Amino acid sequence: MERLTAAYSAAADPERAVAQRAYMKDVAPFLGMTTPVRRALSRTVLAGTPRPDETDCTALALRCWQRPEREYQYFAVDCLRRHIGRCSSAFLPVTRHLVTTRSWWDTVDPLAAHVVGALVAADPRLPAEMDRWIADDDLWVARTALLHQLRYQERTDVDRLFGYCLRQSEHPDFFVRKAIGWCLREYAKTDPDAVRAFLARERGRFSPLSVREALKNIGD
Repeated sequence: MERLTAAYSAAADPERAVAQRAYMKDVAPFLGMTTPVRRALSRTVLAGTPRPDETDCTALALRCWQRPEREYQYFAVDCLRRHIGRCSSAFLPVTRHLVTTRSWWDTVDPLAAHVVGALVAADPRLPAEMDRWIADDDLWVARTALLHQLRYQERTDVDRLFGYCLRQSEHPDFFVRKAIGWCLREYAKTDPDAVRAFLARERGRFSPLSVREALKNIGD
């Protein structure tokens, strides 16, 4: 963390930081780095370090989430995506903490698709936990449940996917409605006929936003 904060602070661009903070609706302050610069610095900081285990991943993620600037959360997300295979199902509560703390799509979505999704795929007990998340009052937890199968393709539990979409079909928030459309659109790359048939039956239960997003690449 000392090397990371030194490297990131030296590359800060206050003018760019103002624009980034405004774009992200003031969810957090920024240092003002571009993504290529940030990731190049991250590689330098990590060079020569051993592969982290689950304890390391937990400590790193929590430390980065305590830092005010958003780039530190991005660093943690990148590390978790790379090393989530070294974490057990016991890491899921840590991920929930990350999802529900300083929540916005820029951290929630990669955590959902690449971290939570990987944990659930590796442990047959965890889909039941997703069944609880989809009913959660926190919209970001529900969004995570919707998106956790985003990269599953042929491994998608279709009944669970469609059931989750129906469970949240009347949710009033933009981010949940958008997630419904996104996860259906992504699965349509694998089985477009299944998505068309599902929406032919249930279209009236979904917002126009969800339907439009779901059918964006396959038509009615």
